[in-house]
Amino acid sequence: MKVFLSTDMEGTAGVVDWSQCRGPGVEYEYYRGQLQAEVNAAIDGALAAGGTEFLVNDSHSTMQNLRPDELHGRASYLSGKHKPMYMMQGLDASYDAVFFVSYHGSAGSTSSVLHHTYNPRAIAEVRLNGAITGEAGINALAALAYEVPVALISGDHVTIDEAQAFCPDIESVVVKDSVSHNAALSVHPERARELIHDGARRALARLTDIRPPSIALPAELTIRFHNGAYAELACRLRGVERREEKVVALRNDDPLVVYQTFIALVLLSRGVTE
Repeated sequence: MKVFLSTDMEGTAGVVDWSQCRGPGVEYEYYRGQLQAEVNAAIDGALAAGGTEFLVNDSHSTMQNLRPDELHGRASYLSGKHKPMYMMQGLDASYDAVFFVSYHGSAGSTSSVLHHTYNPRAIAEVRLNGAITGEAGINALAALAYEVPVALISGDHVTIDEAQAFCPDIESVVVKDSVSHNAALSVHPERARELIHDGARRALARLTDIRPPSIALPAELTIRFHNGAYAELACRLRGVERREEKVVALRNDDPLVVYQTFIALVLLSRGVTE
C-alpha cells in the first residue's frame, strides 16, 4: 500500500508559539525534532498494517523542516519551494491513502492554537460548500480528485472536527487540546507518538471502509481576505468571482481545478505580503 503524508507543524504536541515552528532558533530546532518523531511514528504504524511505500511532503513554512537522514528509511522526502500543488504535491491516483500529520485549525476557528489557513497575513476565513474549513478540508479536494481516501489526521480537537466534516471516516489522533491561540494542553511527546502510531495502524487496517472525501460537486470555495486588495488581485484568476469587498468565490465540477485555483490565489497573496 502506498501512503502519501502531508505534514504541517503547528499540530505537533507542545507547539503553541510561532517561535517553535519558524526557524532559525533553539525552540524551532527542538520542535522540528518532535515533528520528525511524529512523522516517523505514523510511518511505523502504517508499516505494521501493511504499508509498503511512503512519500512525505514537507508542507510547513519553508517546507524544509525534516532532516532527511533521520526520516524513516522506507520514506521518500519531498521538500522545498516552489510546489505547484503545495501541501499535496506528489499525490496521484496510485496512492492508497493520505495522512495529514501535525495539522491545525482554520483561520475561522479562533479556539484552535496557531489557527490560520495557508496565509495568515491575507486570509481571514475559507468556506467549502458553505462550511468553515481549514487546510485539511481544502487539501481533501486534491484527494477527492484522485479518489484517494484521507485516512489519518493528527492535531487538536478543532482540527479534527473541521476535517471530519469532509472526511467522515478519517482516523483521528488528538495530541493536544487548545486553550487559546497561544496555549494548549498537550500529551507527553512519547504518548503523542504512541497515539499516532496506533492511529496510523488502525487507519490502514480498516482502509477498505474509508471512503474518499465527502465533498458535494460542484465544489465551491469562498475566501474572505483581511482587506479588499487581495480580493481584487484574486479576481485576476480565471473562475474567481467577487462576492463582497473582501470576499471571492470559485466553483467548479472538478475538485482539482478548485484546489489548484485556490493555491494560485494563495501564491499571489504571498507575493504581495512577502
